[in-house]
Amino acid sequence: MRNLLKIAAGVCAAAGIASAASAGSATANLGVSASIAATCTISTSAVAFGAYSGSIVDATGTVTANCINGTPWTIGLGAGTGSGATTSSRKMTSGANTLTYQLFSDSTRSTNWGNSAGVDTVAGTGTGASQNQTVYGRIPAGTVPAAGSYTDTVVATINF
Repeated sequence: MRNLLKIAAGVCAAAGIASAASAGSATANLGVSASIAATCTISTSAVAFGAYSGSIVDATGTVTANCINGTPWTIGLGAGTGSGATTSSRKMTSGANTLTYQLFSDSTRSTNWGNSAGVDTVAGTGTGASQNQTVYGRIPAGTVPAAGSYTDTVVATINF
């Protein structure tokens, strides 16, 4: 019986200690944060005009923007590598020969696509998915240059 009383006294003491440990409470705020950087990628598919015989030739290509959701972006197209090219009159070359062409941002081929922000670039807001922008190309009617394979490289730049 004496052992039973000692055990009971021990249990009561333990219970008292437990009660004393939870006699009050306090709170604190735990901050949680993360950051997501505004990022974008850009890719292209070529404008392939095919054969030119002096009449207007139209073709299309694609510039694809992929930006974090909510990220505003603009895409500009450079003048290309042809000697004397500008963003409104680009030049494909074959050796020393050139073939003039234009790139537009609209299907009526009336809005030049250049690289002056707020003037002749294309703008959008990222959705987190690929956003395709059609590039509308045109070789105007004119004199046929010497036979050859004419090419150019235009740099597409995304600013965000």
